[in-house]
Amino acid sequence: MKMITAIIQEEKLDAVREALIEAEITRITVSRVSGHGREMEEEIYRGQVVVPNLLPRIRLDIAVNDAFVDITVDTIIKTARSGSDGIVGDGKIFIMPLEECIRIRTNERGGTAI
Repeated sequence: MKMITAIIQEEKLDAVREALIEAEITRITVSRVSGHGREMEEEIYRGQVVVPNLLPRIRLDIAVNDAFVDITVDTIIKTARSGSDGIVGDGKIFIMPLEECIRIRTNERGGTAI
């Protein structure tokens, strides 16, 4: 099992969610977050280093069985990328091992709980 976390642009949320549903990935968690990456470099204003503003982004958390990792990642990349080559600020995807998953209602554990 893996936990996939994707940080994407706000305007891409609907398209990514619809593409995930078409790929039979229907259980996701969506959060509004703020941050910045390389698209915001430090600036010097009147001799002072100015910290860049935080930009609004969307965070998707998706727990998947190992068989769905590539499908999920490929779907997010294809849908969240701007243009054919993408641009700085399109986002990031993190894949982490998921030690355990428990469905509270039924006490199912592991891959069946996902």
